[in-house]
Amino acid sequence: MPSPESRLTAAIWGQFLGDAASLGSHWIYDLEELKRRFPGGVQGFETPATGHYHEGKQGGDFTHYGDAALLLLESLAACGGGFRESDFGVRLTGFFGSSICKSYRDHATQEALERMAADPDNFQNGASDDQPATVTRLAPLVAAYQKRPTEEMLDAVRRLTRVTQNHPTALGCAAAHAVLLRQLLEGLPFMTAFENTRKSREVSCDGSDYFEFAHMLREFDAETATGRFGQGCPLPQSLPSALHAACRHHEDFTTAILATLRAGGDSAGRAAMIGTWMGAVHGMEGIPADWLSRLNARERIQKALDQLYARLGVEWRA
Repeated sequence: MPSPESRLTAAIWGQFLGDAASLGSHWIYDLEELKRRFPGGVQGFETPATGHYHEGKQGGDFTHYGDAALLLLESLAACGGGFRESDFGVRLTGFFGSSICKSYRDHATQEALERMAADPDNFQNGASDDQPATVTRLAPLVAAYQKRPTEEMLDAVRRLTRVTQNHPTALGCAAAHAVLLRQLLEGLPFMTAFENTRKSREVSCDGSDYFEFAHMLREFDAETATGRFGQGCPLPQSLPSALHAACRHHEDFTTAILATLRAGGDSAGRAAMIGTWMGAVHGMEGIPADWLSRLNARERIQKALDQLYARLGVEWRA
């Protein structure tokens, strides 16, 4: 079984790997088009084609989800492992508000930028948005709060969510994702943690339903189930789709991520969640070294992790 440090580290790396692996195939909804563009199947880390949402980025770069996740990791490292919405908010506006920013601005980010411009000292006034902005960046926060009380961790999750998203679905799904990840970091098998989270008093009724829906379609492949739930960004579609792929393929990190990439749509949002969970299950031993080597921001991530771990008293290096 992986050590606690290995699971914690792999959850963070896994989140970044899931996002980066999806870059070139992200937001292609037509499965026939996806197969035409990638006749051997999506393999991960493809460079976006001309006209793609992420045109101008290279294989190994992040989508906008991963870019924001790295800002959060660096914020946590700079703040001694605690979440400060003002620090993260300033980093977010500095990056995504820059005129030279090449990263896509989703609805949550764009509206949050507008609200922070109008009310610069309010970092809890996010958009009314139910998409994966927050759930795709949660791993380093949950890891940083792993030894703190659950209530304290969930308070930090709520504050992080409200920086860009003031929506009950976003808040509920972020809490559910965090509760599941916390149990996986404690070493519970995936399906045990899945069932515990479904029944948890910290998870809303809607959040519990997403776990139930994922379990109900467990006999279907990821393409079919994702098609049933919906390939889109809204969390009522993306969270059960991610949970389903993780349930079916929780025995292997790479297989789980590739399954969701090949299901099309908002694959980056789903893959970031799946990479987090599978990293926590399998530890660094389960993450392929050649995937890690493809991350263009690897040194920047490692630097932030070293700083964060020094503050938390964790000894581990990928």
